[in-house]
Amino acid sequence: MSEPGMKYDGEKPRWDLVPFGAVERIVDVLTYGAKKYAPNNWQKVEPVDRYFAAAMRHLSAYRQGEKIDPESGLPYLAHAACSLIFLIWFDEQEGA
Repeated sequence: MSEPGMKYDGEKPRWDLVPFGAVERIVDVLTYGAKKYAPNNWQKVEPVDRYFAAAMRHLSAYRQGEKIDPESGLPYLAHAACSLIFLIWFDEQEGA
């Protein structure tokens, strides 16, 4: 029997740790937004603090026992995660 091969990837990002089912819910929210407004319209919304407020509204609804946004039919947590991803993106643009 041959010995196993070597692969030096110990310091690389662990994409195998991503819960892709949960990420798909975020993609569903992005798809909903692209249909409702336009693809990537979120990048043009100002002030950026509106996404913080949106994330907090979605988290508050979830915390109060609501799981699904009645307008989109999608999970409040996916909406909140989407808003947080937008904030990360805006922060990265400032550093670019």
